[in-house]
Order: sequence, then C-alpha cells, then structure tokens
Amino acid sequence: MSREIVVNGRFLSRLVTGVERHGREIVRWMGDRCRVEKTRVNSAAGHAWEQFILPRTLNSNSVLWSPANTGPLWVQNQALTIHDLSPLEHPEWFRASFSLWYRLFLPVLAKRVRVVFTPSEHVKRKITKRFGITNVIVAPNGVDTSVFHPEARQRIQGLPKKYILFVGSLQPRKNLGLLLNAWDELKGEFADTWLLIAGSPGSVFGKVKFRLGERTHRLGYIPEDALPGLYAHSECLVLPSLDEGFGLPALEAMACGTAVLVSDGGALPEVVGHAARVFPLSEPRELKRWLKECLSNPDLRWSLKEAGLMRARQFSWQTTADLVWKTLHEL
Repeated sequence: MSREIVVNGRFLSRLVTGVERHGREIVRWMGDRCRVEKTRVNSAAGHAWEQFILPRTLNSNSVLWSPANTGPLWVQNQALTIHDLSPLEHPEWFRASFSLWYRLFLPVLAKRVRVVFTPSEHVKRKITKRFGITNVIVAPNGVDTSVFHPEARQRIQGLPKKYILFVGSLQPRKNLGLLLNAWDELKGEFADTWLLIAGSPGSVFGKVKFRLGERTHRLGYIPEDALPGLYAHSECLVLPSLDEGFGLPALEAMACGTAVLVSDGGALPEVVGHAARVFPLSEPRELKRWLKECLSNPDLRWSLKEAGLMRARQFSWQTTADLVWKTLHEL
C-alpha cells in the first residue's frame, strides 16, 4: 500500500524567512504527492494545534513531515527537519521562554521520529553528536533561478543607485554590529554608496541594539517578490553571522549575480564554497579589508559574480523535494 505523505503546515501561518521558504518550496515541488494540514493560529495556540489537533488528521498509513523544527511528540511515524541548534547552544540569542521550550522539547522529539532532515553537513554533525542519533539526512536549501537571476527587476522605489546589502532577521547571531562598524570606518572612501539592512526583528529573538550612521538605512521586512531585484542591483551582500544552519540569502544573492562576503560562522563556508569571500570571525578586521576590496575592484566583483552563478546552479529545490519525498515514501 502506498504511503500517504502529510505535511505539518503550521509554518505557513508565519512570515517567510529561510525556514518557511524551505517548507514552502518543497511543498510546491511535491505538489499533489502530499497533503498539507494547515492552521491559522500561532504561538501557544499553534503549539496546541500541532500537539493535539494535527495527530488526529493522520491514520496508520500516514507519514508526517514536520519541516520547521517542531512537530507532535506522540507521532513516531514522522520526519522532522531541524534547521539549526541555536536555541540549545546559545539560549541568550532568544527569548527565554522560546529557548527553554526548545531545550526541553527538541531532544525528545529528535530521538522519537523516524528520520531527521537538516540543510547542511555542519548541522548534521551537531545533531548526531548532541542527540546521539544516526538517522540524519542532509536536505539542502535550493534556489529558483527562474526567480532569482541577474536580470531581476528592482521593485522597491527610491533606493540609492549603489548599495551594500544585508538580508536576515535582526537577531543577535546575525552579528550586524560587526558590519555596521566596518561600514562606519569605510564609508568616507565611498561617498556614493549606502548600506541597506533588510529584515525584521521577529518575536522569538533576543533584542538587538544598534545605531544607524550616515548612509545606512533599515528597509524592514522585504516581501518575497522584491528580494530578487534587491539582490541583483546591490554591489555585494554581506553576512557576518556568528552561526548559520545554512545561510539562504548567500545562495539567493549568488543566483542573482551578486558578489557575496560571508563569515566562517556555521554552514556559510559550506554553502558558498569557493564562490565568495569568507572572512574568519576570529579576525573581524578582515571584513573591512574584503569589503573595501570588493567595492573598489570591479574585476573582483565580476569574478565573484561568475563563480556565484555557477555555485548557485548546484542547489535545486526540485532535487531536495525529490529526496524528501523518496525518503518519506520509504519509511
């Protein structure tokens, strides 16, 4: 008898960031090969729906995929995607109640489910070591190159012609202060260039305080359809993160032909390969050096663009969706 693949669609009620994009894209590619169970509630009510209502929609032939770090504890015929372990490793980066819930809940769930997916080898190693499990499969993020490409149209009006870009949730692990400091020291040499910060704080993260200096602008949350053009028209994308389970903005920017500078935090070096400049967090001055080189050297930007386009072609949502579906179907 063929398995019924059911998706825990709780993530569909949230703003789209990397975790939600992962779930949405794989569901899109799986199409009618799966059934998606949705809810409009979130926070505590969302937890209640996930733990008590969602399991009632399943039968003995169902396999549940929970793509966004949480799932019902009492459903063992389940696959869980864990995007990173930051709430367990660095609870100070999150709201206290959120990190406490994850520290108590995630180790139990990870050991009960049939298989754990994760987007990078970096996180796989952490999960295997921390939870003592071996049923972990890397299912990387992808990028839709029909949407994210160098000719993407700029949909946001009134932006400066030349800008450096940061994309991500405004939370402690994104290490935004390092980029702001580097830009404060450099901006006098690039009078026609701005730093644009795209992202919103989110309700589960610890507070981040930073001061926006001259020619630095916070854009807030950017809708999905505006992201490709924002990437494609930037001089470079900078991600100075302390840790990343994947780092989807780096991949999307490369697909748009944008030069990328990243830290060596978490999975970022694994994602960009040799197609971006990687600076060590142990030497923060290196960010300033590479940022200056990137802004002043068109040949470097061009070589990073070409390398990034080639690298981005190696990541496909369809390939990952097929891997997830095949694994679920065989459970």
